[in-house]
Amino acid sequence: MSVVSLLGVNILNNPAKFTDNYVFEITFECLEQLEKDLEWKLTYVGSATSDQYDQELDSLLVGPIPVGVNKFIFEADAPKTTRIPDADILGVTVVLLTCSYDGREFVRVGYYVNNEYETEELNADPPAKPIVEKIRRNVLADKPRVTRFAIKWDSEASAPPEFPPEQPEADLQPDEEEYGAEELDEDAEEEEGAEAAAENAGEAGAVAATTDGDAEMAGVEENGEPAEEDEMSDEGSVDLENESEDELEDEVEGEAIEGGDDAMEVDEKPAGGSSKSQEVMV
Repeated sequence: MSVVSLLGVNILNNPAKFTDNYVFEITFECLEQLEKDLEWKLTYVGSATSDQYDQELDSLLVGPIPVGVNKFIFEADAPKTTRIPDADILGVTVVLLTCSYDGREFVRVGYYVNNEYETEELNADPPAKPIVEKIRRNVLADKPRVTRFAIKWDSEASAPPEFPPEQPEADLQPDEEEYGAEELDEDAEEEEGAEAAAENAGEAGAVAATTDGDAEMAGVEENGEPAEEDEMSDEGSVDLENESEDELEDEVEGEAIEGGDDAMEVDEKPAGGSSKSQEVMV
């Protein structure tokens, strides 16, 4: 946790002329008694292409710091135009307000600054050589970019950790056992699922083959019985043609008297065959 917290920054002269000083009202809170002073700096970014044009407008040491909420005025000089490229004087740039303790920066506040001429005529047709006296600046104070850093203060306990904490129990177990166990289990489950699917597919194929075989057998039996009937009818017709009419009449009369039951059995045989084929199909 930071010992010093920035609570607010107000720019007292905004907008202002380019050549006017920057005046900031800074409010911060100190939670513990500090052994050293706080160093505040204001930096003007002269060009976006290179940091060699950056200017430290002013720096201020504040201390000793009492515990509680503190407020002070920080005034810094305007940037020197001789150290800024002419092409970068107009337009948008940045000023940085920073604070450090014992040489370690712990907070940075960035503001966009728009530099333009006071009149619309000069803005519409700016001269090749900037007229600094007619340039005004406008700091976008309502949109600051605040960055905080964890630093060591007076005690070692306040120092931020530089490395991850030691974990002796984590070193006792190999990484592959800890991090690869789940992946191995997933692979085993996938292999078991593939084997089960293959076995099911084989059983389904065997059942289908058996069913097809039964169907073929059923078809043979169905087709076989009518074939026998056809042969029997053909043979009967041949015999009837070879026999004489008298023998045929005697044979018919004998069958009518003696073989009445046989005729009934002949009539029942096709019915019995039909029921048999239905049972095979079921």
